[in-house]
Parts: sequence; C-alpha cells; structure tokens
Amino acid sequence: MTEVLSAAQMRAIEGAAIASGEVSGLQLMEQAGSGVVEAVLAAWPGLDRGRGPAPTPPGYFQQEEADAPRVLVLCGPGNNGGDGFVVARLLARRGWRVALFLFGNPQRLPPDARANCDRWAEIGPIGDLSAPDALAEIPAPDLIVDGLFGTGLVRPVEGGLAQVVRSLADLKVRAGGRVVAIDIPSGLCADSGRALGELVTADLTVSFHRAKRGHYLDEGPERCGRVVVCPIGLDPKWDAQAEGPLVRIAAPEVLRLGKTAAGHKYSQGHALVLTGGAGKTGAARLAARAALRVGAGLVTLGVPPAAQMEVASQISALMLRRVDGPDGLDAALQDARVNAICLGPGLGLERARELVPTALRVPAEEPGPLVGDPGSGPARAVVLDADALTTHAEAPEDLFALLHGGCVLTPHGGEFARLFPDIAERLRRPAPRGPAYSKVDATTAAAARAGCVVLLKGPDTVIAAPDGRCSIHSAQYDRAAPWLATAGSGDVLAGLVTGLLARGFDPFRAAETGAWLHVQSALRFGPGLIAEDLPEQLPGVFRDLGVQAATG
Repeated sequence: MTEVLSAAQMRAIEGAAIASGEVSGLQLMEQAGSGVVEAVLAAWPGLDRGRGPAPTPPGYFQQEEADAPRVLVLCGPGNNGGDGFVVARLLARRGWRVALFLFGNPQRLPPDARANCDRWAEIGPIGDLSAPDALAEIPAPDLIVDGLFGTGLVRPVEGGLAQVVRSLADLKVRAGGRVVAIDIPSGLCADSGRALGELVTADLTVSFHRAKRGHYLDEGPERCGRVVVCPIGLDPKWDAQAEGPLVRIAAPEVLRLGKTAAGHKYSQGHALVLTGGAGKTGAARLAARAALRVGAGLVTLGVPPAAQMEVASQISALMLRRVDGPDGLDAALQDARVNAICLGPGLGLERARELVPTALRVPAEEPGPLVGDPGSGPARAVVLDADALTTHAEAPEDLFALLHGGCVLTPHGGEFARLFPDIAERLRRPAPRGPAYSKVDATTAAAARAGCVVLLKGPDTVIAAPDGRCSIHSAQYDRAAPWLATAGSGDVLAGLVTGLLARGFDPFRAAETGAWLHVQSALRFGPGLIAEDLPEQLPGVFRDLGVQAATG
C-alpha cells in the first residue's frame, strides 16, 4: 500500500532521519537535485542529446554554444531553492547553458540551501528575481525548473512574484512546454492541492521519498503534469515519525477477491438492493448487477408492486422480491442471510424516507454467520447513495443518529454539502494560507460526525472511516477515466461496494476496493463507456489481477 504525506509529515520524517545522524540535510538535498536531473533526462531524452560531463567550463545564455540546451532555474528562499541550486550545478556540469535566478536574499537562505548557493556561485551568476522584469531578456529556454516554493508554502504567491509566475506561461510556450517542478508546483498547497495565489503549471513534478497529498487532490493533477517519486536515501522506518495517520492511495484487496474453492453462494453473502417505482428501476438494476459481478453469492432486488413486471422482464441471475414499504422491508430482513443492503439509486425521495429508517434499524453488533470472513463486518451492512442521502437534508443529525459502523455513505459533492453543510462550506472557502483545508480533512471530519465510512466521489475520490483511516483514489494521471462521467456510473459504484460488503469486506476496505475496481473497469473498456458496460468488465479485471480461488 502506498502512502502520501502532508508537508508536516515529510518535515518530521526528514528531521528524524537527520537527527539520527544516518543522513545529513546536504546529502538529502544532493540526492533530491540528482533525482530531478535523472527524471528530466528520462522524460525528455532528446534535450540532453547524449551529453556527458562538460570537458570545458559550462556556457550560459550569453555564450551561444552550439547544440547546448538552455535551462532556466528559479530558486526560492527555502530548501526547495537549495534543490534548485543542485539541479543547476549538475546540468551545468553536463554542458547545459544555465540561467539561475533567486527570489530572496542569499544571506538568509537556510544553511543547506546557502551551502549549495555558494557552490553555484563558484560556477555561475545568480540573477535577482525580485528585480523588475527580471526575466524579460531571457532567451527562450529548453527547460524551466521551478524551485521557488515547495511543500512548505504557507503564504499566497502574490504581488511581483505572481507576475513572475504568470510570465512563466509565455516562457513555457516558447520552451516547448517543458516545466519541471521540484516537489510540487509553486503556489499549490502540498496538503490540499488548492491554489495559494498564482500557480505554476508543470509538465513534470519530481517529489521525494513519497508523493504528497496535494499531488492527487483538487487542482494538483491539473498542475503537476506527471508525478515521479524519487528516493533520496530516507529509510522507510522513519515514516513512523510522521505526525498523525498516513493517508494511503486506494488499491484493490486482491487476496480477498478470490472465492474459496469449497464455498457456496450463501458463503459469499446475500445483498438486497431496493428499487424505485415503475420506470425508475434502472439505477437499482445497475447497482445489483455490479454487486453480483463483484462476487456476492446472491443479489435480490426489492421492488414495489407497481414495478414488479418491469423488473422481472429485465433480469435473469438477479432475484426479485416484493418490498412494499417499511413492513415489506422488515419482512425481507427476517432472512438472516441478507447481510448487505443498498438504498438510493433511483429509489425516489418518498420511498427513501419510508425505507431508510427501517434499513438502519438492523442490528450491526453481531457478525453475519454466513459471510465469507466471519467477524469481519456487521450483521447487515448498509450503503446509502443518491436519494437515500437526501432524505434528511433539512436535519442531517437525525440521519446520523440512525447510522452505525456498518454503513457506507457515497455522496457526490452536492449530496455531501446537504449532509455536511458547514464542512462543505469550509472546503469551498478560498484558502488565505497554507496548509489549506483539504478534501481529506473534510471527508475525515464527515466520517467522524456520521460515525461510519464516507466515500466522497469525484476525480479525487476520498474515503474516510470514523477511526481516522483515510485513502485517496485519484482517477487521474495514468488512471484518468473521464468517460466515467456518464449516467448510472455512480449507481454501479454503490453496487460494487454493496457486493463487497456482502462478501465480508469491512466497510472501509469495501469502499476502497470498490472505488479502484470502478475505475479499473472503465479503463479496461475505454472511451464510449456507458454504465451498463462497467459490471461486464469485472471478469477481465479479475483475470488481469491474477485473482484465483482461495484455498483456505
């Protein structure tokens, strides 16, 4: 499992490693600068043209050496700037023409950054980035290195420096679109991915030790380009020094996706998906199909009388049961083998108001006796999606009083704002300083308030549990699947989570794995996807993962 760090966690890890004497700040800075150069040469091998160490003193923009690539390095007043000095020195040694500008007073740099500034000063000049039109006369570079502000940025990028950042857009165009950001693009909050003033847009971002939360949240993917994580000599044991729980990147729980060879349908759980009335059953059928495909042993659609014929004519492997109001649901739940319920997709507000309280009155303390992993989850888990999340919009606390630890809420942004208006407002509010309030903060707070797992949907889906566990599933970078923006896609996600709950996954793992499978199914199908296609991709996804029957 891959973790992503906040800025404070990264500082704590580095500080502990340095304090131990195993590494020094200068060593870490040298490794970081070297990692940036390696990433640049790997991303754009044509830039270097096979150059090795320069046999003669390096040229600069003023010396038009034939065939030597140009690089503009912008350094800031902190250790991010120190990394920039290392990058400049290493590229100069390869014969690149380097123009370096510093924002700030060299005398006030942190000790390690100052040491690398002094090393660079023995090689080449340092331009003053605070001077008016500092970059006006710079010839078009082949590469721009953004070492202005890294993960420690707390003040917005404003004033004259904002103008410098805006001028980079023109330089980037003239440079052929090659901007590399050291750790994180300047102006981007490393914890939230939100803008702190003017923003640099990079084509490549090189982070160190581990990725940061802001790479995956909010504007992060749009501004980072491609993210490469470079090791800098920090032993993973120092991760234990990070403050607070580590946020992880959601991944499938592959070992649990396989079924036991000696199992039977009831050992894989029985999910009940409640539908809306006539003409409004499609969303629930999508959810039910997904629950069945993800491995639930049985899936039953709970249908009101008016929709029975409609649903019966549309299903084969799915089962049908008449559920007419709270009494009908209560009767259906007398079957102890039903261990997961999905309410919301196409349910309609009136029917949702009737059924949600009944579904949530199901005891959640005892493990289901027929679930594949006894004791792993509640007797009956409940997924609330769509209309089921809106039933208590005027008094969300009434819903929270009904929820239990076996519930999973799967809101999109609008539904989240109706359930958690104060949290959503704080997330929408412009960030005056960093670290800015993030989607991780908001979802974690919502899960604590609701007392159950919350999956806040979006390209940067965040999943949080009331015990503080949190993960990000970012459908971006190499997992970008924009064709998921199609009607019914969210209903399929609700069904995936429900099916995994029925199989005995605990709510947090069910939400994580469901989110990953949802995107992976879309990636496997590709453009042209509609919601009906998603469940049908799961067998292929399982084969790709190497899922096999479990032996024990």
